[in-house]
Amino acid sequence: MSKLDEAVGDSRQLTLTALGFDERDDHGGPTPLKARRALQSDLFVCDLSDVILKDDMASMEHPFYSLTKKPDREPRRYTYGNKWIEFRPSVKGLPTIYDKDLIIYAISQIMAKHEEGEPLPKTVEIDPYAFLVYTQRGTGGRDYDALCDSLDRLDGTRFRTNLVFEGTRKDEWMGIIDRAALETDEKSGKPRSLRITLSDMVLEAIERRAVLTLHRDYFRLKRPIERRVYELARKAVGQQDSWKPWPLSRLHQKSGSRSALKEFRRAIKELARSDHLPDYRVEFDEAKDTVTFYNRGTMPRRKSEAGQAVPSIDLGEDWQQLARDNAPSWDPYMLRQEWEQWCAKSRRPIKKPAAHFAKFCQTWYQNHGEA
Repeated sequence: MSKLDEAVGDSRQLTLTALGFDERDDHGGPTPLKARRALQSDLFVCDLSDVILKDDMASMEHPFYSLTKKPDREPRRYTYGNKWIEFRPSVKGLPTIYDKDLIIYAISQIMAKHEEGEPLPKTVEIDPYAFLVYTQRGTGGRDYDALCDSLDRLDGTRFRTNLVFEGTRKDEWMGIIDRAALETDEKSGKPRSLRITLSDMVLEAIERRAVLTLHRDYFRLKRPIERRVYELARKAVGQQDSWKPWPLSRLHQKSGSRSALKEFRRAIKELARSDHLPDYRVEFDEAKDTVTFYNRGTMPRRKSEAGQAVPSIDLGEDWQQLARDNAPSWDPYMLRQEWEQWCAKSRRPIKKPAAHFAKFCQTWYQNHGEA
């Protein structure tokens, strides 16, 4: 065993106090977040501390992943306008939001390489131990078994969706990953490497840059509903100061939660009280039964080609509808990102941002057609 392996092994036994982590909240009580497991980056074979977490916007918008740890084998169908998508679970059930960690991790690795100028690979190689540590999990035998279960659910679940273009409907059947291969040491039983081939659906989202940066503490959120609410807040608010109040019933629907509305309300109240969600503060209005997300200002700004931060421009509350009206089938968030990048590059003052954004979307649609 190398000195590096010994150091990593010994580090698992260190107390949080010895590591210098304060796992108490502002009121002196235990934090609702998991204790940090990842240590300094020089303890790892590869430096993962600078990898920016990425998530695909489609799965952030639609409830692809189950929020329960119990096997969820019930098919689902999500409809938006004349488009729909069906989720057909495997015999082990739908992928859970914890299984999604593998996809986030894989996308993050791909994006890190792509931003260094490398072409987008469809297959990514993952160190199973590094993945477990980075995503705040244990590294025992049960954790590796759980990793295999995640692969079973991700590989076995299929999606069917319809695409309508010029009067023709095209049905497509697809999955999240096309294949996975796990290499394990025959004597020790310890997995050595994992290769995941992402599906075209996920790769296309990466190519279109329909991804958003996640806070590192996403993996420290203990409850599935907390992770899901963070995703929804991340996509809705972005770099804006806040997002208009959501009816609790609407948030419940978009979350994909199978719990009763009253149980969901109780979870949101607790989330607002504990105030531990990364990047955003949650405010629950009991009288109106609404939820508002406020930006903490903790997420990094996007960078322009010149390396400068791209400012977020106020487009009003109806900017998503402007995007859908002028560039049907294109993701509004991707269009906004492209537009803000264009504005930063041109450095021209925008007198009427909403009208300018609508024209940008219209031109984009004329040049690129259907997404």
